[in-house]
Amino acid sequence: MAVKEFIKKNMVMVIAFFASLITSFIITPGKEYLGYFDFKTLSCLFCVLAVVCALKNINFFYMLAKKVVVTFKTSKMAILALTYITFIGSMLIANDMALLTFLPLGYFVLKTGGKTKYMAHTFIMQNIAANLGGMLTPFGNPQNLYLYSAYNIGNIEFLKIMALPFAFSVMLITFCCIVFVGSEPLKIDDEKIQMSKKRTILYLCLFALSILIVFRSVPYQLGLIVIPLVLIFADRKALKMVDYPLLLTFVFFFIFAGNMARIDIVRKVFSYLLDKSTLLFSILSCQIISNVPSAILLSQFTTNYADLLVGVNIGGVGTLISSLASLITFREYVKHNPTKTKYYIIKFSVYNFSFLIILTAFMLLLKLM
Repeated sequence: MAVKEFIKKNMVMVIAFFASLITSFIITPGKEYLGYFDFKTLSCLFCVLAVVCALKNINFFYMLAKKVVVTFKTSKMAILALTYITFIGSMLIANDMALLTFLPLGYFVLKTGGKTKYMAHTFIMQNIAANLGGMLTPFGNPQNLYLYSAYNIGNIEFLKIMALPFAFSVMLITFCCIVFVGSEPLKIDDEKIQMSKKRTILYLCLFALSILIVFRSVPYQLGLIVIPLVLIFADRKALKMVDYPLLLTFVFFFIFAGNMARIDIVRKVFSYLLDKSTLLFSILSCQIISNVPSAILLSQFTTNYADLLVGVNIGGVGTLISSLASLITFREYVKHNPTKTKYYIIKFSVYNFSFLIILTAFMLLLKLM
């Protein structure tokens, strides 16, 4: 049962493992395999995840979010606040971690406030906010971190590429939260949460170090030494809580993508399709194999990183498997509402495909201007 639960929880990693294994029979393992791995991406991801886990253990994000939510007195404004918190959180602590942190807060707010009828809408908005909010920063989404490193994209250039789709996404999400939620009275108790000031300062310093590593201001090797060393003494639990299956997913997809790039027919077909439209093909690819593997795989066949970057971010909305974040949200919703699975999937699909179509049309229109 434990193995079955692990596989169910980490299905993307399992698929990545078998994909790498199958292609390893086609491309025999050798010294070329070492060139597949982006060690900087893996190191940055580990450092950010470890520090975020430490901050989560002292209720740092939960405390900040709850302080914001309790200031609002209506369901409309509370749900908008929850969505914005998730949106901003995904920019700072990655989309998956933002959902794991703020979905339980969303459930708590709606449950205690007697507004569970808005739970599906709130969770879906938080999910979309996590997927699209993370697009603005290199560390907001795992695929961003990889592409930022793989193509050596400059910080200003990254922001220029993502600014317009990000701004348009904010407008769409705000519209959905304001229009489709009633403005009903909502009361939430503001319970006191104790935090250690010393640990908070220490972990925020480590978080700042992680950000400097991502932005190439500090060598990633330094982070790999300092951050685990500090956490061994300050919070060993945080090191155990790191999403190692996500790191292994990257490792397996590096192998898969590297092998695929060495198969002539695959290279020719993918290069042809990406030459036709990198934006559209990357968006469609996410709907089938998810956004992280799409970014790793397609980066082997194109130099048009701007369209690829936008495509694998927009492509995070759509099907349930287009992003690992969507599966996390689905799992959390079903845990609280096991009899409403079909209702959630239908509502999720309507919202997500609407966002996907509108954002894709918006970006194609920008390219024509």
